[in-house]
Amino acid sequence: MQDVLRQQWLELRQRLSSLVESRSSVSLRIPGKERMWWGRLDDAAPICIDWPVHVTGDSQTHHAIYQARADVGAVLLGGGDFARSLRDFGGVMPILFDEQARHIGHMDGPAASVQDIAAALQRGGNAVLIKGVPVTLGTTGTRMALNAQLFEKCAKAFTLAKASGARMTLLPWWVVWVANSRLMKDEKRATQCFARGEIPPENRGY
Repeated sequence: MQDVLRQQWLELRQRLSSLVESRSSVSLRIPGKERMWWGRLDDAAPICIDWPVHVTGDSQTHHAIYQARADVGAVLLGGGDFARSLRDFGGVMPILFDEQARHIGHMDGPAASVQDIAAALQRGGNAVLIKGVPVTLGTTGTRMALNAQLFEKCAKAFTLAKASGARMTLLPWWVVWVANSRLMKDEKRATQCFARGEIPPENRGY
């Protein structure tokens, strides 16, 4: 399993390189172990880091996220142009699209420090700004990459609308509730899988 995840990290590096800056970092939780594969997109390969992480920096931020959220299997620290622009608009984006409610959920925060991460992620959202940097989460590496693309798409719509003064219409509360409930079920299942030392199944449907 550890080698499979290492190969997935290499594939994610290739997939995300056109979306985010090269100094962005990606990690994958290794189920059943207190460790992760971690590296920056401009690294040739990831390194295996045991927890807890005592060295300050990006890897410590990744570890803090895994400690705060038992359902998270992959983390991207970094984002596209529009996701990075969210810091100029308060660092929080409302739910505008049903797909956003289903896979990203409520965006809390932003987190000013590593100590604020748990509070910024307590509602189960998969996108947050930490020290001004966009962060995307997922139960698996594939889901995280899809969430990162969705995050950038939603951030583009939101920041352009805010900058131009356009009127935005939020989703009805019941649509958000239904979609977000499905996200919470996915995250509960992922938590159970990681507790058993298993990789969560990929979510193929809405």
